[in-house]
Amino acid sequence: MAYDVIRAEKADNQIKDLIYYIAEDSGSAEIALSYLDKLEHAIGLLREQPYYGAESRNYSLKKMRFKVLPVENHLVFYKVRERDQTVIIYAVADSRRDYINLIF
Repeated sequence: MAYDVIRAEKADNQIKDLIYYIAEDSGSAEIALSYLDKLEHAIGLLREQPYYGAESRNYSLKKMRFKVLPVENHLVFYKVRERDQTVIIYAVADSRRDYINLIF
């Protein structure tokens, strides 16, 4: 049975900002949309394989049961809610930044 995948508003906004940044930085909407496809594909895998991501290495995030799904230079932070078979995407952050503050 497939899980529902929902995104917190914060994650949605982070994805939008990321795609706009890539489009502006590269000068190509095509490159930005290609990256969006990669993100969407990776997130889509969680419908059938909700535990596909790894446990966070950060102690606090691990304690809160966040899972991490890497997509190139970005990390998708999510939790699996078994009671209603839902995956909740909380944040998408650049792995090269101090991403802890971007999740909360």
